[in-house]
Amino acid sequence: MRIVRDLGARIGRPLCLAMGVFDGVHRGHQQVLAAAVRQAARTRITPAVLTFEPHPDAVLSPGGAPPLLTTTSEKLALLREMGIRLAVLATFDRRLADMPPDAFVRDLLAGRLRARCLVVGEGWRFGAAGKGATGLLCEMAPELGFHVSVVRPVIVRGAKVSSTRLRALLGRGRVSAAREMLGRCYQVSGEVVKGAGLGRALGYPTANLNPPGDKLVPGDGIYACLAGLRRLRPAVAYIGRRPTAGTGGGRSVEVHVLAAGGSGTSRSRLDLLGRVLQVEFVARLRGDREFPSLDALARQIGRDCDRAASLLAALHT
Repeated sequence: MRIVRDLGARIGRPLCLAMGVFDGVHRGHQQVLAAAVRQAARTRITPAVLTFEPHPDAVLSPGGAPPLLTTTSEKLALLREMGIRLAVLATFDRRLADMPPDAFVRDLLAGRLRARCLVVGEGWRFGAAGKGATGLLCEMAPELGFHVSVVRPVIVRGAKVSSTRLRALLGRGRVSAAREMLGRCYQVSGEVVKGAGLGRALGYPTANLNPPGDKLVPGDGIYACLAGLRRLRPAVAYIGRRPTAGTGGGRSVEVHVLAAGGSGTSRSRLDLLGRVLQVEFVARLRGDREFPSLDALARQIGRDCDRAASLLAALHT
């Protein structure tokens, strides 16, 4: 997949252009992207995406951008998997935010990007003050020679799939519900850094992750997950502030990889330090809480590992 960051770059062939922030590349986004790929195949043009960096809310909202469901690299990898062959990654700044909607369509989409079909979700807005909408695209289409497809939202359990709803679910630790909306497990990757060694002292060594600062980390708790460098294995993840240890400080993301066969006593490999570990969250086992002693905590970790092993084994049978 070709990645274009300069809006003035030469676009060789006409594009079938899906447009949006696509944070999370959830099932609603996937429907838009799949429609663009199908339309491109029918018309024999290039399936492409126009998306933005940073998140537009970093410019438009006083509070800044929400935590990201997908980093830029994760989003681009998912777009590639969907069959997109060209990604236009536009810098979202005040100049782009203030562009009049008709100029956005005429000069950018039809002009510089050579869009011959546009695919958007219902309610997608663009241009200064968000005044541009699908109605304007359809109105300008005959004059500028492009086709517009508006894709209806995906409904899961009676509610529209959206990035906002996903953030709310993940913030409460509801990773199973998030998986239904994403069509895959929610993923967090991070460099493995040196920890305090508490997990090893308790008999359950952990890899301590340092995820990107703008990435959403699920709510505090214990999770059954899959983790690894390339090949993912059953694991248990802890997210919280380690109240039993009394260490204080910020949130910790720690992963214990289970031994083959489901035992909870595997040894973490020291060669993980400095490497990027990928974690896919399957289910939340329980919330974080303080225990009366470290021995009590160790016994609970053992039960958590056994439960995670059983749950993950059941999913793969």
